[in-house]
Amino acid sequence: MVKILAIESSCDETAAAVITDGYQLLSNVEATQIPVHQLYGGVVPEIASREHLNAVVPVVRRALLDANLALADLDAVAVTQGPGLIGSLLVGVSYAKALAFAAGLPLIAVHHLEGHINAPFLEHPELEFPYLALVVSGSHSGVALAEKPGYYKLLGQSRDDAAGEAFDKIARALGLTYPGGPAIQQAALTGEPVYDFPSAWLEGTYDFSFSGLKSAVLNFLNQKQMKGETYRVADVAASAQEAIVRVLAEKAVRAAREYERDTIVLAGGVAANQALHERVQSLAPEMRVIYPSPKFCTDNAAMIGAAALGKFARGEFADFSLNAEANLPLYFYA
Repeated sequence: MVKILAIESSCDETAAAVITDGYQLLSNVEATQIPVHQLYGGVVPEIASREHLNAVVPVVRRALLDANLALADLDAVAVTQGPGLIGSLLVGVSYAKALAFAAGLPLIAVHHLEGHINAPFLEHPELEFPYLALVVSGSHSGVALAEKPGYYKLLGQSRDDAAGEAFDKIARALGLTYPGGPAIQQAALTGEPVYDFPSAWLEGTYDFSFSGLKSAVLNFLNQKQMKGETYRVADVAASAQEAIVRVLAEKAVRAAREYERDTIVLAGGVAANQALHERVQSLAPEMRVIYPSPKFCTDNAAMIGAAALGKFARGEFADFSLNAEANLPLYFYA
C-alpha cells in the first residue's frame, strides 16, 4: 500500500495530507490564513510567506499524527511546485525537500492546477479519463483537456484577472468580506442580475478576461457615489456573478462539445459556486458535471496527493535541485 505525504503552500493555505491507494485519505490538515488577510481585503504575499513558515511544521506533524504514521512509514513526499506566490511556494518546496532527503524518500513535484484537475477523484474514484476540466480559482482560470493521468492540453486561460480575483476585488469594493467568491454568492441570493455588466468573450479562443468586468463594476459604483444615487449591494453582486458565470459556463460547454467530451469537471475555489454548477448543467443536460465538495475546491493538500499517486505509479520523481516556479505552465501534450 502506497502512502504519500502531500504538502500545499501555493498561496495562503498551509496544508498537508497523507493519501494511499484508491484515493483514500488517511489525514487532511489545513491552516488557513483567511483571518489574517481579511484585514487587507486580499492576500498580502509577504505576510503569507511568514504565516507558512509558522504553520508548515505543526501542520505536517498533525497530518502524520492523524494518519498514525511516522516519516519512516511513508513511500514518498509530494509538494506543489507552482504556480503561485513564490515566497509561499518556497516554504513548501524547501520543507518537502528537507523531509524527503532526511528520510531517504522519493520527491514528487506537482503542478497546482494538476492537483485541482485531480481533486474530483477524492470523492469520485470511479471518474475516468478523458474529460474536460474548467479550473477557476483566485489566481487561475482555464479550460483544459484531461486526456489521461499526467497528460493535459490547455485550451485557454485568463489573460489578466482570474475569476476568483475578480470576485475578491468586486467584493472588497462592495464592502463584503474576503474571500470574495463566497461573499458575493451569499449576497446574490437576495439580489437580481438587473445590471448588464460586460463579459469579455474573446471570440475564437477559450481564453478569459475579467479585468474589464472588474473595472465596469468599480466605475458603476463610483458613478453612483458621485451622483448620490443608491443601489442594492445584492443586485450588484448578482449581476457581477452572472457576468462571470455566463462566460465560464458557456466556454466550458462549448469546449466539451467541440472535443466530444461527455464529462465536465469543475475545479478550483470558484467551482464551489452554486450558480456555476447550475449554469453548466443547464447548458449541457446530456453531460455529466462533477465538482468536488467545497473543502476540496479550495487549495488543499489532498488534491496534491491525488495527483501524486499517479506520478508515483509512473515513476515520475523530482531530484533535490527542484525549485519553486511562480509561473509554472500546465503540462502540455499535443
